[in-house]
Amino acid sequence: QVQLVESGGGMVQAGGSLRLSCAASGSIFVIDAMSWYRQAPGKERELVAANRSGGRTNYADSVKGRFTISRDKTKNTVYLQMNSLKPEDTAIYYCNVEARPSYYISTSNYWGQGTQVTVSS
Repeated sequence: QVQLVESGGGMVQAGGSLRLSCAASGSIFVIDAMSWYRQAPGKERELVAANRSGGRTNYADSVKGRFTISRDKTKNTVYLQMNSLKPEDTAIYYCNVEARPSYYISTSNYWGQGTQVTVSS
């Protein structure tokens, strides 16, 4: 099994910055992708940013130029640097990892517990 521990959420004023971290541990053979999703009240969960094999990244249009996803493969950790935050960025942010626990087990999705980000105007 793969466990994810998130940290770094909080409350910030509009225009401020936050950095989220998500560390994966447990039985990990290979990680195919590490991503951040978010879910605002009354809305569906949406992809914010993804870091895939080979270093490929993609972002939601709403965060391009403001958020940066990065990954430390030696620590199995993914980060989300969030700058120029807006009230509409307020949501619970979830870490997602696509990983294979062993050579014999196919890739599965694993989710963190979520961390609240609140941006005040």
